[in-house]
Amino acid sequence: MAIYRFRVTFEDYEDVYREIDMPSKSTFLDMHEEIHKTTGYAPDASSSFYVSNDQWKKGTEIAFKPAQRKKDAEVLLMENIRLSKFIDDPHQKFYYIYNFDRPYDFQVELIKILKEEAGKDYPALFKSIGQVPKTMTAANFPVSDAVEEDDYVEEDDTQYGVDDEDELDGFDSDGEDEEGEAEEEREESSGYEDEY
Repeated sequence: MAIYRFRVTFEDYEDVYREIDMPSKSTFLDMHEEIHKTTGYAPDASSSFYVSNDQWKKGTEIAFKPAQRKKDAEVLLMENIRLSKFIDDPHQKFYYIYNFDRPYDFQVELIKILKEEAGKDYPALFKSIGQVPKTMTAANFPVSDAVEEDDYVEEDDTQYGVDDEDELDGFDSDGEDEEGEAEEEREESSGYEDEY
C-alpha cells in the first residue's frame, strides 16, 4: 500500500508545520483527525479541504459537518472520500479551512509517496516543527468575550500624550500679543536666511 507524506503548514505561520504519513486508503476525515491530533485542536469543528492548484486556488470542496446549504448542494463529505481519489499530482495541494465559526487556514501539500514499512502504524507523525500558535486554542471562546475597541479608547482620555485640557505653547485664546511676537520672529528669521 502507498503512503502519502503530507506537509501541513499554518498559513500565517510558515515556520510551523507538521509532516504526516497517511495510507492512501485513508479518508479525508482520517487526515482531518490526524492534523488535530498533532496540533491539539478540537477536531469536531466544521471544516473543509479544497482540492487546489499550485497557486492554492480552491477547487472541489470536501467538507466535515457542512452547513445545510452545502448539504443541499451535495457537497462531498470527508468521511466518504478517500485521499487517493484526489491525488492526481506528486505534489498535490489541498487548502484546508478549520472551524468555520472562527476560521484558520492551512496549506496541505503532498511531498512524498512512500512504500508502507512493515510493523509501522499509520497514520503517523513524521516531523513536527515549531510551536502551535496559541491563538488557535482561543478559537473556541465566544466572540462576545472579546475586548471591544471602543472600551479600550474610553479607558484613557489622553490621546497621543496630550491631555484635552492642556494648552499648547504659542496657542492662547487671548494671545494676540504672542501671535504678534511670533510673526516678528518669523520675519526676522526669514530675513536672516535671505542673507545667505
